Amino acid sequence: MIVACWSVKGGVGTTVVAAGTALSLVERSARPVLLVDLAGDLPSCLGIAEPAGPGVAEWSGAGSDVPADALDRLTVAAAPGVDLLPRGGGSIDAARAELLVQLLASSGRVVVVDCGSLPAVTGGAPAVVASQAERSVLVVRPCLLGLRRAVEAPLRPSGVVVVREPGRALTAADVASVVGAPVLAELAVDPAVARAVDAGLFAARLPRGFATAVRRVAA
Repeated sequence: MIVACWSVKGGVGTTVVAAGTALSLVERSARPVLLVDLAGDLPSCLGIAEPAGPGVAEWSGAGSDVPADALDRLTVAAAPGVDLLPRGGGSIDAARAELLVQLLASSGRVVVVDCGSLPAVTGGAPAVVASQAERSVLVVRPCLLGLRRAVEAPLRPSGVVVVREPGRALTAADVASVVGAPVLAELAVDPAVARAVDAGLFAARLPRGFATAVRRVAA
């Protein structure tokens, strides 16, 4: 199963949702999880050193000469039961995105992908991955600008994670109605999550309420 997390606006919390989903899945079962970084922020979110070796970008640029198990060789341990496939440096070749999806689907693991903030047009590798994943999850805050961009986006999600903020007039039901997809999880903006990320302890001290909520993303 591939779960692709994406947004239409930066700073929403897509990376934190992707990382939390992977960590919570490992807590719930013994099945290993592969966390794929297409946005570049997962190492910082997880509190691990930036991988020094190549990543998805270098794999995509190497063309058809790379062996079938090349992606597995690029992974690094991120947390117990969670391996990270880093983004690497440079651009990711969109022409190799469909093959990337096929290889991830055949990995034998639950795969969670941080696709980051997608552009308003299709064609980029993260957008291709998000469009072909079994579960394409839009992470959005209930604000007019975010919902307008979500409606205008060329990609339709299969589910939504709503990040609540105090004082917003729009509800999760409003989001589901406008986007046309069910709300899988509703998360409050939690200072405990921000503190864990800032301290580099998110993987070790995943807040309970947050973990329980994001488990539904891949349920």
